[in-house]
Amino acid sequence: MAEVTSIPDRLFEDLKTAIFEGRLSVGSKLSEPELARDYEVSRGALREAIGRLEACRLVTRKTNVGARVVSLSHEKLIEIFHVREALEGMAARLAAEAITEEEIRELERLLDKHANDIEDNHDYFQKEGDVDFHYTIVKASHNGFLFDLLCNDLYQLVRLYRYQFGMRSKRAVRAYHEHCNIVDAIKRRDAEMAEHMMRAHIRASRENVERQMAESTAA
Repeated sequence: MAEVTSIPDRLFEDLKTAIFEGRLSVGSKLSEPELARDYEVSRGALREAIGRLEACRLVTRKTNVGARVVSLSHEKLIEIFHVREALEGMAARLAAEAITEEEIRELERLLDKHANDIEDNHDYFQKEGDVDFHYTIVKASHNGFLFDLLCNDLYQLVRLYRYQFGMRSKRAVRAYHEHCNIVDAIKRRDAEMAEHMMRAHIRASRENVERQMAESTAA
């Protein structure tokens, strides 16, 4: 994660964490006077931070209504998975064509860490920044526009869903092997296979979430 150097930067990170952890609940209205007082910042700094939250879709703002934390639904989550399948498939294809040797080593180190996490019975849980497998592949695509769409937009929403819905996958070992296959295709510079494997991986994750939703509804 980039170093936070300004008041709006720090406030953006603090508010984002408060949203993820539920201290600012989904759908709740953001009161500028209260937040400015609670965080001891100016209204200008607060508006800048809220604008950044809006840009990454964690906050919505309407005229004469104000800003609110985004509302979540299972239907929206499935829509996100469909978009991720297309965009991350493209990212894997581009990464296979553009990845550097150092970025390949970075992916290999990440897979080694994930293998150790599984052996130690840790959750195979995507974290933020360079330790995030998907983030690392999108970065290796060397496509700035695609990076913004995924890493500064969709991935923020994905993390919010994980925090708020308590999503934990039961397919850790399978997901790890899918990641290994994706990296293998990227290392071989097989762009078509890399895209195919990534799309299949995201699709399997979506289907797993859909099963969890069905089980939750039936319970």
